[in-house]
Amino acid sequence: MSHIREEVLDANAAYAKNFGDKGKLALPPARKFAILTCMDARIDPAKLAGLNEGDAHVIRNAGGRASDDAIRSLVISYKLLGTREWFVIHHSNCGMELFTDEIIRDLLASSLKTSSYDGKQWQDSGKREGSRQGDFIDWLTIRNQSESVATDVERIRTHPLVPGEIPIYGYVYQVESGRLIEVPEATQAGRAR
Repeated sequence: MSHIREEVLDANAAYAKNFGDKGKLALPPARKFAILTCMDARIDPAKLAGLNEGDAHVIRNAGGRASDDAIRSLVISYKLLGTREWFVIHHSNCGMELFTDEIIRDLLASSLKTSSYDGKQWQDSGKREGSRQGDFIDWLTIRNQSESVATDVERIRTHPLVPGEIPIYGYVYQVESGRLIEVPEATQAGRAR
């Protein structure tokens, strides 16, 4: 067993030992909101939004982007589980700003090994055993955080399965300070109608 797996299982055993009544939490989120944010390990959505277990839905992906799957989750969150407000939260110093679709497609075509970044460019460590299947994926890379938040909020707001009554707020989380900075044009685009 790997050391990491052992640590995770030990932590889970300690968590389960003090689980208490959490098994009785209701399925719908108690505070009736959802957060769409990045998978970045420096972001703790529970801490940044003051959440306890059972309070809100948290949907995560690379960049916190409004992908089809993220919108699917948000629609389920509203339609079947009663959320009434949504937050789109991207963040500063995001890895999705460090490459383009073309770069990741070329890296994947070169090999499936982990690449490295020297602060200027990506280096592939593999030996030509890659795949061109990455050519068919929209990687949803980011050039500008505020613009990407506004774009994602607008995409969610105009999706035919998203009711106009849901307010959608847009923020950039500052990984350097822990603060949420509102993107006014995103929140304006996401206002309830």
